[in-house]
Formats: sequence, structure tokens, C-alpha cells
Amino acid sequence: MTTAIDAIRTAILEGAPGEELGALPVPEAVRGALVRAEDQTMFDGLPSEEKDPRTSVRVEDFPLPELAPDEALVAVMASSINFNTVWTSIFEPLPTFQFLKRLGKESVWGARHDQPYHVIGSDAAGVVLRTGSAVRNWKPGDAVTVHCNYVDDQDPSSHDDAMMAANQRIWGFESNFGGLADISVVRANQLMPKPAHLTWEEAAVNALTNSTSYRMIVSPNGSQMTQGQTVLIWGASGGIGAYACQYVLNGGGTPVGVVSSPERAALLHELGVEAVIDRKAEGYRFWNDEGEQDPSEWRRFGKKIRELAGTDPDIVFEHPGRQTMGASVFVAKRGGMIITCAATSGFMIEYDNRYLWMNLKTLKGCHFANYREAWEANRLIAEGKIFPTLSKVFSLEDTGEAAYQVHHNLHEGKLGILCLAPEEGLGVTDGEMRERLLPQITLFRKYG
Repeated sequence: MTTAIDAIRTAILEGAPGEELGALPVPEAVRGALVRAEDQTMFDGLPSEEKDPRTSVRVEDFPLPELAPDEALVAVMASSINFNTVWTSIFEPLPTFQFLKRLGKESVWGARHDQPYHVIGSDAAGVVLRTGSAVRNWKPGDAVTVHCNYVDDQDPSSHDDAMMAANQRIWGFESNFGGLADISVVRANQLMPKPAHLTWEEAAVNALTNSTSYRMIVSPNGSQMTQGQTVLIWGASGGIGAYACQYVLNGGGTPVGVVSSPERAALLHELGVEAVIDRKAEGYRFWNDEGEQDPSEWRRFGKKIRELAGTDPDIVFEHPGRQTMGASVFVAKRGGMIITCAATSGFMIEYDNRYLWMNLKTLKGCHFANYREAWEANRLIAEGKIFPTLSKVFSLEDTGEAAYQVHHNLHEGKLGILCLAPEEGLGVTDGEMRERLLPQITLFRKYG
């Protein structure tokens, strides 16, 4: 028997017109990768590295909520794993059900999010199925990608830089009904056109990390890199660092990429990064056995950067956090900037403040991107000027395994998740452009 979700999948794969898609019945419940409130203490007492997403992430049916006037239902063909997926799955630094309860108190529509389950995922590529009565620019049948800035445009604090909004959230992390599902609920101002030359899974991996890198490197809200500047990029072959490398190269800067293996160094060289540091081969130990940082290692690291780039970095693209921040502050050029968007190795940061204030350096926080920045980053993907960093693809049922691999840094670039798409390689509508750019599009698959 053909189910409602089967009919939706078939219609999309056969290229049905929007009117036909919009007329199809939407199921009352669909599959999603989720965590449950009843499990949020399951890892209590364990160190972070022993908390296993494979035991906490479930793939179950959940009821779709009523659609708000400014929202759309998107049939998700593919999604991806981000580090916030890991945080939700291991309930760190705190269970995300606290975010859902806070959202639930804001309005009648917000109350839908306060559930005993959290459907996760902050990326998606798919097709619009339904739109609310207030949606103007999108209609059923539109192929879209989804960015994760979940913001209330009725709040005046959101109308300069939406990331400064008092109630800004990350969709699928601080809201419910995220992208790791067969159908997701998104606000209309999260939607962007799907790049025509990419498959569903290639289009799904970009929005969060690519947009974040754009804001950090290109935007006036970030470091606004200029031509000729040197940028030190931690985790340069990873989900966010690989986009940062591309933006530095495109903008006429010199990236210095830090990786942790010869294979990752080779990947960066293929990406066009000449200056690469294999931190494991160099044996850097920024923290000693007594739990103290070693300034002599900072100096040795800075010397290596100067050997490769001829100068100290103007900008340090920082996201590991605790393991690296002391070194980042030390090696940045006098008057330089350390811009940080995460703390994947720990949130409690230590650095020697003398090197910050006496050398007039700037430590700047950066968090995702506003709609304009996300749209511009997506446009560069669509024009083939920035390329996806997809290295491996999993099924929705294997979301826990994919999150585990990200948690333990066993991956390169980004990991994609097939949702409604029955197999890889579907969704391309500009084959000529794809053929022309294929080596760059599929570079990370060689290292998956």
C-alpha cells in the first residue's frame, strides 16, 4: 500500500509540478531523528568522550504540528550532521529541552516546540510542500536549502543584524522539528534556493557551516578579511574550517591550515592551501601533564607559522576552544583578531591576557549568520565559487553513528544524511555546470 510519504517522495522524484505537490495529503506523523527527555540523564557522570550518540538518538515517528502563518513544511530529501547535533545527542553543555521549554513560553505557536522529544538537525535540502498564509516568496514545489537562523522579525532587536536579536535561536538545536526528518517545519525567512548543480546530499551540508564561515571571514560582522592577509585556520579540513579555507583563497588571503594527519594535509593541498601544519606530526603539546599551558609550545607553533607564511597571522579562525585558545591569542599578529564561533574541545577557556591587551589584539565572538549573509553564502555555492565539503553519506536510521563519528573527529568535511531521497546522486537540474565543476564538488568524497 502506498503511504502519504511514499506519494510525496515519488512526486518529487518524478518532477511533479508544484500544484500537484501542494494537493497531496500530508501525513499526520513522519520519521525523525530525535532525543527524548526521559533519556537526558543517561550519560550523567561520564566524561564527554564516553557519551555515545548511538545510544541516545532514536529514529521514530513524531506528529507534525499545525503550521504557523509564517512557516513552511519542507519535504527533506537530505540533511547533515553539525556539532550542535552532537551536543544535543550527548546532552551537553546542557539538555536542549531547556531551550524548547523557553521557546514554549513565548507564544501559542512557540508552545508547539515544548515536547518530550526533540527532533534535531540544523541543515536541510528539499522541496516546499505547504506554506502558511503569510508566506509570500515561496510556494509548493520550490527546491530549497534551509539555513538555521530562527528569529522573530517582530522583535525590534532583530532589525539590524538578526544575530543580535534578543530571541535569536538555532533551528533544530534551540527549536524543535529540525532537518533530520522526512518533513520539517521552517520559517519562510530560513529558505534559500537549492543550487541546481548539486545533488540533494551535496546541497544539504552547506548552510550552517558555510554561512558561519562567510560571516567570520567575509562579513563586516566578522573579521572582514582583506587581500593579502594571513589567516590561521584550526581544523582546516573539517566541517567549518574547509569553507574558511575557500573564503580566504577566494578573497586573496593566505590560509595557514592546521590539521591532524598526513591525509588531511594532502586534502588541503588539493583544495589549494599551500601552508599546512600537521599538529600531530609536529607534536605540539599546548597543555602539559600538570594541566598547565606551555608558552614554549606557543612560541614553537608561532615560529612554524612564520616559516610557512612569512608573517604572524592577521586573523585566527578559532573554534576548538579550550585546547587551542591560549596558542591562538599568542600567535595572532600585533593588532590582529582572534574570531571564535565554538568550543568543540571545551568551553572553559584560558589564555594569557597580557598578549591580548599589550599587543592590542581583538578577541571576537561570532555565531552563525543573518539571513543576508546566509543568502550570499548560498549564492556563492549556487554560482560554483564555493564548493560543498561532503565526504560521506548515511541513512536517516544511521544518524547516531554519523553523530558519533563527528563527536570523535573520525570524518572529513561534512557528513550527509539521506532522508526522503532513496539514494545518492539525485536532485541535479544543471548537469552541464555540474560536469564542469565535478572535481571540486567531489573532492572531499575521495577522503571519506
